[in-house]
Amino acid sequence: MKTIDSFLADLASFVWGLPLLILLIGGGVFLLIYSRFLPFRYLGHAVNVLRGKYDNPDDPGEISHFQALTTALSATVGMGNIAGVAVAIAIGGPGAVFWMWVSALVGMGTKFFTCSLAIMYRGKDTAGEIQGGPMYFIMEGLGKNWKPLAIFFSIAGLIGALPVFNVNQLTQAISDILLEPNGVEVGFMSNLLIGIFLAVVTGFVILGGLNRISRTASRLVPTMVLLYFIAVLVILGVNATEVPVYFKLIFTDAFSANFYLGDSFLGGIVGGMIILGIRRGAFSNEAGVGTAPMAHGAAKTNEPIREGLVAMLGPFIDTIIVCTLTALAILVTGVWKTSDADGVTLTAAAFSEAIPGVGPYILLLCIIIFGVSSLFSYSYYGTKCLSFLLGAKNKQYYNYFYIASILIGATTSLSAMINLIDTFFALMAIPTMTATLWLAPKVMQRARKYFKELRIAGQL
Repeated sequence: MKTIDSFLADLASFVWGLPLLILLIGGGVFLLIYSRFLPFRYLGHAVNVLRGKYDNPDDPGEISHFQALTTALSATVGMGNIAGVAVAIAIGGPGAVFWMWVSALVGMGTKFFTCSLAIMYRGKDTAGEIQGGPMYFIMEGLGKNWKPLAIFFSIAGLIGALPVFNVNQLTQAISDILLEPNGVEVGFMSNLLIGIFLAVVTGFVILGGLNRISRTASRLVPTMVLLYFIAVLVILGVNATEVPVYFKLIFTDAFSANFYLGDSFLGGIVGGMIILGIRRGAFSNEAGVGTAPMAHGAAKTNEPIREGLVAMLGPFIDTIIVCTLTALAILVTGVWKTSDADGVTLTAAAFSEAIPGVGPYILLLCIIIFGVSSLFSYSYYGTKCLSFLLGAKNKQYYNYFYIASILIGATTSLSAMINLIDTFFALMAIPTMTATLWLAPKVMQRARKYFKELRIAGQL
């Protein structure tokens, strides 16, 4: 197991090198500047689109704007916000949060472009169904000569969409918060039993298809965000005097890296922390990775720009709001300095410190809602990748592979699972960002036309 851990850690470090940093963050900054910061200028319009103001029931697609966003958010607003942030702080200290914010703000621009392309260049699978996602906008937008890039994305997506990290941390939370304090012996067998239970629940939902996934997610996501929001506000209220101190420290430590414990990058610890923050940010909001365009590509709309505007709200909700709440809860309670734990165990320690007795159980409820809803959405991404590679009639076979992987995630180490997913997220980002940068002028041409028409109609 140590050999596998070491191999996956080295692999993740290799793929998250300078070239990917330039592609993901440099590319995202270019898109923001190229669009003249369009995502920020039309934030209010994006909210109106999300509310359904411009919906047309006759538009092609499977799900509404709101369902598309919540399906994408149910994958991103999950363990990345609870365990991923805790991992970032355990290794990088408060400054890592700043670089997660940077990745989110840049990611808003990236998501606007990738998810607009998901509607602009929808393709059809072998069953004749309309589909969206990087593999389709690569084929439809760049042409069949680029098919190897689409295949590369789809193969990486088969592994990147596996729920192993989410399951690992959900299992850890149940063991730490529920089983151990009540005298239940925790080990491989208890983890396996938790994994089997999660596999059964997940199988019931995902075998029902996207409509069942989107209906379930649209109910769960707002509930889980609200519940988590209230719980963390209580923690911040209990430690109100510490909040300004640590909020300031997030900014100052971002450039001093006084608490960073990881490897250096480009010869410096600040460089290492930037990579850490961006990796955890990418895991949290998935901007540039290419998963969200697969959900948004199924939205019922004929207007790509609307879907891009809705999608760009994802990184803001996910990283700027939810991740910041988690980070402040961990920081103000001081557990990041007094505990050797990382991942969900560190977040649980913060809840226990601020809300003794019931705190960990409130977190466990949030984690179960976060974790289980994430399991539903990721399966959809994997089936789309397999459908592209082997045909629509074979896509259901991915679900069985996906369900089996839940047992692996439940019984394997945190480091192995997070490095595995980091590696394949990085590999998915290469074709996604390459195609997006190439096709960006097409998106801006469509955006100028869209906003001009709205102004003429007096709707903007």
